[in-house]
Amino acid sequence: MTNLGSVVQRLKKEHDRLIKEIKAVSAALSAFGAAYKTGTVRRGRMSAAGRAKIAAVQKARWAKVRAKSGKAKVVTVPKKRTMSASARKRIGAAQRARWAKVKAAKKSY
Repeated sequence: MTNLGSVVQRLKKEHDRLIKEIKAVSAALSAFGAAYKTGTVRRGRMSAAGRAKIAAVQKARWAKVRAKSGKAKVVTVPKKRTMSASARKRIGAAQRARWAKVKAAKKSY
């Protein structure tokens, strides 16, 4: 019985020690937490007026470049090709067949 009593006594001492340590950590957090909590600094944001100024300057630069070349070079982008529904179905069926072959080959090992 004395062993059990001493174990309970040690556990109570450890419990008290841990409570004191938790209180110390809480005090440190309350002291330093307020100083580091206000970390919401706006970075990289620009006002609409600032963006408008930059856009105007950039447009002026491009106008200058175009004026030097004499004529604005227009790049034509080729029209995107579309695929018919039947072609998509054929491609899907072929792909499923390929995967079925791969899976069957794995099972045969």
